[in-house]
Amino acid sequence: MIIIMKSGSPEAEIERIIEEVKQINLTPEKITGAQQVVIGLVGETATLELSRIEELSLWIQQVLRVGKPFKRASLEFRHGHHSEVLVSTPNEVVAFGKNHPVVVVAGPCSVENEEMIIGTAMQVKSAGAKFLRGGAYKPRTSPYAFQGHGESALELLAAAREASGLGIITEVMDTADVDKVAEVADVVQVGARNMQNFALLKKVGSQNKPVLLKRGMAATIDDWLMAAEYVLAAGNSNIILCERGIRTFDQKYTRNTLDLSSIPVLRSLTHLPIMIDPSHGTGKSDYVPSMAAAAIAAGTDSLMIEVHPNPAKALSDGPQSLTPEIFDRLMKELSVIGNTVGRWSQPKVVFAQ
Repeated sequence: MIIIMKSGSPEAEIERIIEEVKQINLTPEKITGAQQVVIGLVGETATLELSRIEELSLWIQQVLRVGKPFKRASLEFRHGHHSEVLVSTPNEVVAFGKNHPVVVVAGPCSVENEEMIIGTAMQVKSAGAKFLRGGAYKPRTSPYAFQGHGESALELLAAAREASGLGIITEVMDTADVDKVAEVADVVQVGARNMQNFALLKKVGSQNKPVLLKRGMAATIDDWLMAAEYVLAAGNSNIILCERGIRTFDQKYTRNTLDLSSIPVLRSLTHLPIMIDPSHGTGKSDYVPSMAAAAIAAGTDSLMIEVHPNPAKALSDGPQSLTPEIFDRLMKELSVIGNTVGRWSQPKVVFAQ
């Protein structure tokens, strides 16, 4: 349920209404738009008469029910206003959202050693990336595959952050590790395999770092948004949704099926920012550039691209990783599309005739 306040409603009246709804065991969330304030109400509202809320104040313009099962994540809950996620990095505050330039996140699948992670960080920053990705803890299909270096890799990510000034995005796999990962990460990632690890979702929702929530390999969009609802319900409103490919009947030519149609679908359902991961989505480096370009054209707010100095020797996901040189060239190509749709913060590139 949402309360739409009239334009110019006094702040004191808004606060009074918030206190009133608390008395009937509802949780209010104030959302301030450009023209008016919306108050979202979470709780047992199914049997609550709209008129009971409407009678609270003459400054209430309208009271509406939210029809989606994912309440806080729904676009209805914010009365059509798309949210932004602001992340403080060493050099700047970066905004993820519909009304901001596309944010590029790049780096290796796994943190392998200090030289590699710092060197890659400097190279992707030079090409225009704002965040470094790199796994300290790696969930792998095989128990015998490289699982990441764990806590020691977090120290290397911290060193790369200090050297490059990039923000850090890294994955957490266990509730016991959330605090130590959040100490280093600027954005805490919940991976595809943990999208419905509800204990983990509650834990990352209870800490204050933004959360990157990847779509599960067989998750519907409703499943995905309900997972986001767990994080929101725990108190963390800063969530970025990441589409990274889903399993379909035809996986002969690509690792997964990258669902780019999820971009307009999500835009119509949720206020949360959207990221596309064409590296996991295709599993092949040759396909990453075209899918990255298509994602920008379709309206993504962010891209996550795997970059490794020597993909042939990568400890994980080498076949889908770009070299720093190819990534630099790709960023120049993406700037053409990004500038065309008004979503690029890098200088416009003019190719020679």
